[in-house]
Amino acid sequence: MRIGFAGLGRMGTHMARNLSRAGHELTLWNRSDEKARVLAEELGCAVAENPRALSDAAEVVVTMLADDPSSEAVHFGDGGLYSGMARVYVEMGTMSPDHIARLAAECPADSVVIDAPVSGATQTAENAELVIMAGCTQEQAAPLMAIFHAMGARTLCLGRSGAGAVMKLAVNSLIHGINQTLAEAMTLAEAAGVAPEAAFDVIEASAACAPMLKYRRPLYLDEAAHDVTFTVALARKDMEVTADLARKLGTAMPQGEATLDKLKQAEAEGYGARDMASILNFMRKDAR
Repeated sequence: MRIGFAGLGRMGTHMARNLSRAGHELTLWNRSDEKARVLAEELGCAVAENPRALSDAAEVVVTMLADDPSSEAVHFGDGGLYSGMARVYVEMGTMSPDHIARLAAECPADSVVIDAPVSGATQTAENAELVIMAGCTQEQAAPLMAIFHAMGARTLCLGRSGAGAVMKLAVNSLIHGINQTLAEAMTLAEAAGVAPEAAFDVIEASAACAPMLKYRRPLYLDEAAHDVTFTVALARKDMEVTADLARKLGTAMPQGEATLDKLKQAEAEGYGARDMASILNFMRKDAR
């Protein structure tokens, strides 16, 4: 299948590699052109000069973008994706349901938009083990399953447009809440004299351990020695979008609001570009 891929960040680069390895004819575009050209040379694929050219080169365009404004800039306007010829647009970044609704309402005639955000860290993306939350029916997803299988271990179809975006926010709010409570549990144990490694051993062996704690353990125990996988700033963005959705739906999220407050505090103190595991160090600072 001819696929255009836009958004070559930490996750998108691995996802594009897996699409190429699965045999799809890939064209790349990235706001930082050099990154697209380096990956294209590695994969032996094409680079589009702009989003419109990417759409013209593809049957399906996959976007893995950071937020609503990034997605808006790429899709709309004379040089945007929507001015090209592709007929299927799959948005796999973490977006607000309102933005997905706009993408669906304003897409070109005879084309379709599917929100299909993913759950998983960079290692999961590299291993093609992502969980894909597709805002569509099984029938709508069927022509795209070869694409989804190339990037993920499981695709869950949620029946309607925007449902993928909602579930991505719900999952991320849980992840960021776990991140915060892990930091609090660790600082409590450490304040009582339990060594960090021993405390984490117990948490990892307990009923409270989520999979993300296992694969993020090295970052929690030695953040500086590992590459950033997901920043505090992105976590704050996720929780702001989630809190806004909750308010619109009339749903209370007191723990989510508390998590958002801590992320804002950490970002204000210079943690924004650090991995979200740095919340443990942020909480250690307050515990002293």
